[in-house]
Amino acid sequence: MATLYLASASPRRRELLAQIAVPCTVIAAAIDETPLTDEAPAAYVERLARGKALAGRATLGAADGCVLGADTAVVLDGRILGKPRDRADGLAMLQALSGRTHDVLTAVAVAGEGRCVARVVRSRVSFRALRPGEAEAYWDTGEPRDKAGGYGIQGLAAVFVLGLEGSYSAVVGLPLCETAELLADFGIRCWGPTSA
Repeated sequence: MATLYLASASPRRRELLAQIAVPCTVIAAAIDETPLTDEAPAAYVERLARGKALAGRATLGAADGCVLGADTAVVLDGRILGKPRDRADGLAMLQALSGRTHDVLTAVAVAGEGRCVARVVRSRVSFRALRPGEAEAYWDTGEPRDKAGGYGIQGLAAVFVLGLEGSYSAVVGLPLCETAELLADFGIRCWGPTSA
């Protein structure tokens, strides 16, 4: 089985790969994450996922292996809500999401064998209306500070979620069904090798 490298510092993505029993080695792949002028959100997340996978693959040199890159964006009214800059920005995001349905776009890309293949997964998340003081109390837990859209569905913010249409794992940060399909195309199987 080919070696998989993960071009992401996200502990959530490592945990999701471990969930489907795919071992990986984390590598650094710094890229510019600034959106391009008039770039559509789906194009943005795909460009970043591909960029991370290719940058990671370049660091390997002649070594064998595939590199997985991913990126997630919370999108409300066509606007990308990135990681909060500060408390005020985080609270504004939570208030904007309150009582509304938004998109979560996650792109996954695998680079290896002279090619890079990517998929973009769209999920829809509906929040209930936040009660007075809830956004502030949630911010004060520290959880939302490093998360796209200012919340983590897999954590404390689960209590805000009325419904989800699409892939739960994609909202967390890695669409496992699509990831498994891409990895299989590069000779990497879930659940490890099997005996005949």
